[in-house]
Amino acid sequence: MPEEKKSTYSGQTEARRKANAKYLKESVEDIRIRVPKGQKDIIKAAAENAGESLNTYVRKSIDQRMERETADNDPVF
Repeated sequence: MPEEKKSTYSGQTEARRKANAKYLKESVEDIRIRVPKGQKDIIKAAAENAGESLNTYVRKSIDQRMERETADNDPVF
């Protein structure tokens, strides 16, 4: 029986890490939020039930509130 070849791939290359860091620096911003203990799990479960990532769920929630407040002529900004 021939010997099975093992992969030598050990994760991302340095070039890929640099490219990812550059993309993130140029394309997105971070916002950190704090929630009471236990709330993260509740929000995460709601996101999973909606078939979304936690990030997408939170961003959509913020967008929907901003749309409602703008429609009510009560802009927050």
